[in-house]
Amino acid sequence: MRKRLHYSFENGILAILTQILVVFYIVLYTIETVPDFSEHSGLFFRIDNIFLSIFTIEYAMRIWSAPKRRRYLFSFYGIVDLISILPSLFTLGIINFQGIRIARLMRLFKIFKNKSVNASVHRLEAAFIQIRSELLVFIFIVVILLYFSAVGIYTFEHAAQPDKFSSIPHALWWALTTFTTVGYGDMYPITVGGRLFTSLVLIIGLALVAIPTGLIASSLSTISAKERENIK
Repeated sequence: MRKRLHYSFENGILAILTQILVVFYIVLYTIETVPDFSEHSGLFFRIDNIFLSIFTIEYAMRIWSAPKRRRYLFSFYGIVDLISILPSLFTLGIINFQGIRIARLMRLFKIFKNKSVNASVHRLEAAFIQIRSELLVFIFIVVILLYFSAVGIYTFEHAAQPDKFSSIPHALWWALTTFTTVGYGDMYPITVGGRLFTSLVLIIGLALVAIPTGLIASSLSTISAKERENIK
């Protein structure tokens, strides 16, 4: 009985049902924050308590069916399961601290318990580990370029816009938004030199975005190829 229940929670119908309930709960929690639905707060409260009861029972059943209970209790997902039901104390009014209710969103991590999703996460983790040296070098280069970009735009624009480009730390915000090609528009160059420099920074920023994407894609491709070879 315990073995069948454990298997069902990990790879069977209960695993699928749990994922569906988690997604439904997240959607419900999101809708609850919409002002137009504030008049239905009582209904949301009752549904929330039902979900909390279900997840509490699920947690107890997982402990009971786990082959190694201590290992489950102190595992990542065991801790996630525990944290996800703790807000029941606040919702039921035993402790009144609304800010802690954000812990309910920890249930979203339950989705990673899905076998296929979990495998993809491990594959992505392996990809990052494989290219960690390259990523560290990339981050170091980006930090240097951000600083030099801030110094450059400060040099060109400080005299023309002392209120916006008042210092290099202030210019770092411009460098960050420009490098990421976001460009909020709160800080922009008005001098010829500043505009030419900004064009150069934008080109470099576009090129930099492609580097980590290519590294990760290449690493994932290599790992997937190795997995296919192992299957054969």
